[in-house]
Amino acid sequence: MVAFAVTDWDDAYENGRNIPGGSDYPTAWEGPSASFRANANSHLDISYGEGERCCYDLFLPAGAPRGLFVFVHGGYWMALNKSYWSHLAAGPVARGWAVAIPSYDLCPDVTIAEITAQIGAAITHAAGKISGPVVLSGHSAGGHLVTAMMCEDTPLEQSVRHRLAHVLSISGLHDLRPLTFMWRKEALKLDMDTAIANSPALKRPLNGVRLTTWVGGGERQEFLRQSELLSNIWTGLGCLTQNVVAPNRHHFNVIDALADPDGPMLHTVLGEEG
Repeated sequence: MVAFAVTDWDDAYENGRNIPGGSDYPTAWEGPSASFRANANSHLDISYGEGERCCYDLFLPAGAPRGLFVFVHGGYWMALNKSYWSHLAAGPVARGWAVAIPSYDLCPDVTIAEITAQIGAAITHAAGKISGPVVLSGHSAGGHLVTAMMCEDTPLEQSVRHRLAHVLSISGLHDLRPLTFMWRKEALKLDMDTAIANSPALKRPLNGVRLTTWVGGGERQEFLRQSELLSNIWTGLGCLTQNVVAPNRHHFNVIDALADPDGPMLHTVLGEEG
């Protein structure tokens, strides 16, 4: 085994500059998302709280929904909004699920803890419209936010906790302590105490909720480690977990699999029939 230490934490968590064609994102998602919204059975900009960013889009299948599928976007809690990701709803909708994609306020205007509470409010609001099981997915910072929903201190209302079936964290960040060594720490208002308080990997998971961590094989080593870390720790706390490394995928295209109704990602999270 070769021992090494991270000497540049900013580079360790930098995706765009370390991916060929990385500068094409997030622009590359705008067209597919706009096209999907134009043809989808949808209700857009549903308010779940105060502020113009506290809203979500809801995409509906042809018949009665099997349940609620949620996708929470990334952007280091500092950037982007729900409009970039609409096309990812295609897979779950084709499988008969209603899909909610929320926006949320961004750092430094709010803290990560406040964003976590907002996502809890968005999921609770959407779950009030759609019956059945609730499945959560999120990418990068969104992976952090959805795994926070299945911690014992989840902001989800009790009735929604009992419906929570499976959480999918795609390239998620689950231990925030390394981020206190990065330039982003000021905007994220992170010090060691707030990082510990907001790290799902340092908390206990809810009973009876499955966890899947999913990461691209071509991602930065820290994202590979963060995914394996949470599955490893929570297995030891009685959670049914699995960690999937998708070959030939990087941080930005690993999420493409969500749009494929017959692909391995949705079969893993929703099952063969879901």
